Amino acid sequence: MKKKIDIPLLIAVICLTFFGLVMIYSASSIWADYKFHDAFHYVKQQALFAGVGFLLLFLIIKIDYRKLYEKSNFILLACFILLILVLIPGIGSVRNGSRSWFGIGSFGIQPSEFAKLGLILFTSKYLSVSNQFLKSYRKGVFPILFISLLFFGLIMLQPDLGTGVVLMMSIIALLFVAGVNMKFFYGAGLIGVIGVVVLILIAPYRMDRITSFLNPWKDPLGTGFQMIQSLYAIGPGGLFGMGFLNSRQKHFYLPEPQTDFIFSIISEEFGFLGVLIVCSLFAFILYRGIKIAMHAANTFSKYLAFGFVFQLIFQALLNLMVVVGLIPVTGVTLPFLSYGGSSLLISMISMGILLNLSKNTNNYNEK
Repeated sequence: MKKKIDIPLLIAVICLTFFGLVMIYSASSIWADYKFHDAFHYVKQQALFAGVGFLLLFLIIKIDYRKLYEKSNFILLACFILLILVLIPGIGSVRNGSRSWFGIGSFGIQPSEFAKLGLILFTSKYLSVSNQFLKSYRKGVFPILFISLLFFGLIMLQPDLGTGVVLMMSIIALLFVAGVNMKFFYGAGLIGVIGVVVLILIAPYRMDRITSFLNPWKDPLGTGFQMIQSLYAIGPGGLFGMGFLNSRQKHFYLPEPQTDFIFSIISEEFGFLGVLIVCSLFAFILYRGIKIAMHAANTFSKYLAFGFVFQLIFQALLNLMVVVGLIPVTGVTLPFLSYGGSSLLISMISMGILLNLSKNTNNYNEK
C-alpha cells in the first residue's frame, strides 16, 4: 500500500504561509504605499515566492528522497561557490550593510539561506556513513566541524551573524543526536562563547546591539529604537489585540515591520490569542518533525528530518526571543511569516523534504 504524506503537517505549513501573507500586507501596507504608491508591493513579491515555494514543495514530495543522498555533495559544493561569489563586488549586492544578496531586478536571493539547507543534507549523509567514527574526534567529528566552520566563516564575511548561528547550532544539534561524547559539547560551548565575544568586540555595531539590549532606553532614538518600538507594539495587544489592520506601530514607528519584527505586529493586532496560535503551529511542526525522525526508515532519513525541523524551530525561537527583548537583535527572519523570499523558499523546501520523508517511514502512518 502506498503511504501518504503527513497531511496535518502540510496543513500547518499552509496555515503559517497564508497567515504570513496576510500579516505582511497588514504590516507593510502603510510603508509600501508611501514608498512605492502600492500598498500591495511587498505582499505581491512574497506571494510570488510563496507560489514558487509551494510548487517546489510538491515537486520535492514526489521525488525519491534517496536522490538527495546521492546529490548532497554536489549541492554542498554549489552552496559553497555561491557563498564565495556573493562576496565579490559587482556580483553580490549590499543591503543593510551586508553583502549577502544576489540582486535580480527588484528581487534578492540570499545564498546563506541555501547554505543552511546544503549543509544539513551533507551532514546527514556524513553522519549516516561515518557513525562508527564519531567516538573519535579526529576521524569523525573534526572533518564535519571544519566544513561547518568554513561555511560559518564565509557567512560572517558578509557579515550575517544570525544566519551563521542558526547554521552552527543545527550542526551541533545533529552531532548531539548522533551520539557524540558530551565532553565535546562542553568544549564546543566554551569555544563558542569565546568566539561570540571576539566577534562582538571586533564589530562595533554588534556591541551597540548588546548595549541597546541591556538598556534600550539609554539611546531611545538610536540603537534602542527598534526594540522599544517592538515592545510598544506588543504591550497594547492584550488578549484579543487591537484588530486586523489596526496596528499603530506600523505607521512609521517600528522600522520595516514586515521583516524580522513581524511578530510584534501580530501581537499588537491579534493579542495573546494570535501569539498562542502562531506558537502552537510551530510547536505542532516540531512534534510532527520529531515523530517523522523517530520512525525514519534509515539513519540518513532520521538525521535529515531532525536537522530540518530543529533548524526551522531554532530560527523561530531566535526571532521570537529578539522580538520580546530576551536576546539582542540577530537579524533572523520568522519562518513562513517574515517578508523575505529566500527564507520562505528554504522553509518550504525543508518542509517538502520532511513531508517526503513522512511517506517513507516505518509504520509512521499507523501511529
